[in-house]
Amino acid sequence: MLEKIESKIPTPENTFPATLDVVALVASGWRPSAFRQFILKIHSRCDLACRHCYVYEMADQSWKAQPRRMSEAIVDQTARRIAEHALTHELAEVEVILHGGEPLLAGPELISHAVRAIRSAAADVGTRVHVGVQTNGLRLDDVYLRLFDSLEVRVGVSLDGYEAAHDRHRLFANGKGSHARVAASLRRLTTGPFHHLFSGLLCTIDVRNDPLATYEALLEFDPPAVDFLLPHGNWLTPPPFRDPGSTATPYADWLLPIFDRWYGSAVEETEIRFFGEIVRLLTGRASRTEAVGLSPARMVVVETNGSIEQSDILKSSYHGASATWLHVLRDSFDTVLMHPSVAARQIGELALAPVCQSCDIRTVCGGGLYPHRYSVTEGFRGPSVYCPDLYRLITHIRRRLVRDVARLKGCG
Repeated sequence: MLEKIESKIPTPENTFPATLDVVALVASGWRPSAFRQFILKIHSRCDLACRHCYVYEMADQSWKAQPRRMSEAIVDQTARRIAEHALTHELAEVEVILHGGEPLLAGPELISHAVRAIRSAAADVGTRVHVGVQTNGLRLDDVYLRLFDSLEVRVGVSLDGYEAAHDRHRLFANGKGSHARVAASLRRLTTGPFHHLFSGLLCTIDVRNDPLATYEALLEFDPPAVDFLLPHGNWLTPPPFRDPGSTATPYADWLLPIFDRWYGSAVEETEIRFFGEIVRLLTGRASRTEAVGLSPARMVVVETNGSIEQSDILKSSYHGASATWLHVLRDSFDTVLMHPSVAARQIGELALAPVCQSCDIRTVCGGGLYPHRYSVTEGFRGPSVYCPDLYRLITHIRRRLVRDVARLKGCG
């Protein structure tokens, strides 16, 4: 099976991870880390036409060949595969994220079936399943909120800030903005009896938007956490306003005022995961996200047709970048762990480019988000296209921490 998988990696033969020898890795003593997060693409279409969407607007257009909705048969087999993996690796708990497209398009019945089937199969092997859904919020009405309450499903919502900021990209197909409807849904979620379901907000950065005004607009909904996401891009297709040949740092410049506000606040306003993970890494702890650090990536995706894929963010790189050619009807998740492209995201510094291995913040940056490293010549073994931004952001945070630690020692 290993030779079959290696022969189908769509990257050029002389680039990473096609050059990664998993057999040699295993012989050297390396062992993969079990998956703990399973992302189910229960619906492959969306009711928005967001301009910055990596699924529909970037290199990989495989969504067009996917069935719109995951069948109950694929759901049930995925449930069995998750339970099988949990039993093999003695996992006490796992996380399942219902995703899309827009997952609420799948309908309450399928969502209910999926949650119950996965939890039932996992319970048989003694594993607890935490379930979340990531939605654009348009269909988040009382029917869904009551359903999620009954199923104990946490809800994350995508919001890019104040109205003009959000509506710059998150548009309906007719060009109208979606902010008003998303804000109404968020008020239903956050001001009534369902606030305990709220897991947080996801905000994609656009450096044309005011950073502090964006942050304050997010805080209006009392989010327990905020994820600020760098727009997806790479050396072949750079992100907006990121000139690969420039040392300018537009994204660090945008994030730093928010960090200083967040870090200097007398009370914790919310958790900002990007900053929090950098702080964790700078204080010697492991990262819990793929955005920074060298911790093994422990997530896997199941598409609506049952195909097993890597992180769907890889779709921003080239057509077929996330594919493994494995399927829940044929293959176990343990087989996926031995895929070279999956192993590449679990081997830490071994996957970094030489320029990254010699960098003083390599254990914190970790080379940046894996898809952001892609180039035609190096594959995924290069620095992040956001390298200057990450260096400036991380060193700024490090200076703040060092100063505060010195102050505390002085007080002692």
